[in-house]
Amino acid sequence: MDLHLSVTGGQPASDAESLTDWLRGEPELAGTVGLTGAAPRPGELGTALDVLTVAVGAGGGLSVLAASLRTWFAHPRRSDVRLKIRRPDGESVELDAKRVSAAELETVLRQVLDREPVPDGTASEQE
Repeated sequence: MDLHLSVTGGQPASDAESLTDWLRGEPELAGTVGLTGAAPRPGELGTALDVLTVAVGAGGGLSVLAASLRTWFAHPRRSDVRLKIRRPDGESVELDAKRVSAAELETVLRQVLDREPVPDGTASEQE
């Protein structure tokens, strides 16, 4: 499953680039991280590359992503960063670097991934 990560707060474009470089440095995530942007609006020449796509599947990819995000959040100048993590079906969670603890980061990511879409297009937790 592809997860889409958007950085808000701070400097979104440069923080997204920094996070992309950081995640690409993880051997277990090699080849699974991309950086994209929204399509330009009418009258715009282009947009900032500010959305990361990370392919996570069965195995330890999610644990590696969570550990890497914890470390990246802990760097100086990251305290004002918020990260929105969205699944392809639109289900999302927003994390605040100031408020998310290292222990709960992987749990939050797993909760987002473990929810199944319901017929109306929203997501619900698996029973």
